[in-house]
Amino acid sequence: MSFRSVALLVLVVVGGPTVGWTAEMDWIRVSADGRCFELTRSQCGFVPWGFNYDHNGDGDLLEEYWDEHWEEVDSAFHEMRVLGANVVRIHLQFDQFMASPTEVRQGSFNQLKRLLLLAEQSGLYIDLTGLGCYHKQNVPRWYDELSEQERWNAQAAFWEAIAKTCARSPAIFCYDLMNEPVVAGGASKRDDWLGPGFAGKHFVQFINLELNGRDRTDIAREWIRTLVTAIRRHDQRHLITVGLVPWSLDRPGLTSGFVPEKIAADLDFIAMHLYPEKGKVDEAIETVKGFAAVGKPVVIEETFVLKCGAEELEEFIDRSREHACGWIGFYWGSTPEELRPAKTVGEALTLSWLELFQRKSSEMVEQEEPDSASR
Repeated sequence: MSFRSVALLVLVVVGGPTVGWTAEMDWIRVSADGRCFELTRSQCGFVPWGFNYDHNGDGDLLEEYWDEHWEEVDSAFHEMRVLGANVVRIHLQFDQFMASPTEVRQGSFNQLKRLLLLAEQSGLYIDLTGLGCYHKQNVPRWYDELSEQERWNAQAAFWEAIAKTCARSPAIFCYDLMNEPVVAGGASKRDDWLGPGFAGKHFVQFINLELNGRDRTDIAREWIRTLVTAIRRHDQRHLITVGLVPWSLDRPGLTSGFVPEKIAADLDFIAMHLYPEKGKVDEAIETVKGFAAVGKPVVIEETFVLKCGAEELEEFIDRSREHACGWIGFYWGSTPEELRPAKTVGEALTLSWLELFQRKSSEMVEQEEPDSASR
């Protein structure tokens, strides 16, 4: 029997590690009080708890292996479900979906449809993050040579095509417009749309190269509105957010230009990325509180044992539950069983995270009744 068959058997017969999964997925919306999420039909609370599936163990991005090695994607989705996830965040690369500023690559959209079906079959909701340029060497020259407005138009064309493809699928939890966008500031013009690399990938992206006398927050709002408008032409239902770096808060020092309280109007919830540092859990909680002050649901869309151990990360997750209503870590295709015994520091860190994730899964994703006191 295949892993997929075994996983589905476990989920259906014994209920699996999460509560209430059925073959027919319910739609997700922001709750009436605007503080969290709920399932549309049942009105039960929904707590996003899952993984970023941003690359495999070899560092390859999803579109680099999903054509020839679909079985790897299939297995990963069912492994994540068995571990206790209800959400998986995928990262789509712009160059893999757009052949020109207006022309799509239909093959990639066909694979995206296949991914939606897999999500529906495995009971995993998708946080669909777009416009990635993670492998700088693959970014088309024509894309980098576009003007700011032309680039925004191409990005809007990407999202319009994505919305057409995904509008009818209940498996979409949300659209994340871009991973960690930044508004360029300063007097001089930038010569690169991407921020510094990390582990061979460029996760930060600039939405402009120069200010031209404009306010940074105004630029951020206009960019968000441009992309949201493109999505809403075809999809009025799915939630929209954008993945923010922790230095987006309006504080002294480095800022991204995406000040939460000033950009929140066009977003359904706030997605923030935060990796607590050793001995600084209090500081991390204050940052979460800053994002939560906007008054919309907050999902910690990226977190991991990158700068602290599993014990402090668990403390951070537990304490942040007062201010946030979703947590998404990382999965790179290896189960805890496959990582034991850990042979490298990286494997040991990943194993400690997955063991923490499994241990907390039942309490994090248990659905609330419609008349729950928290509502």
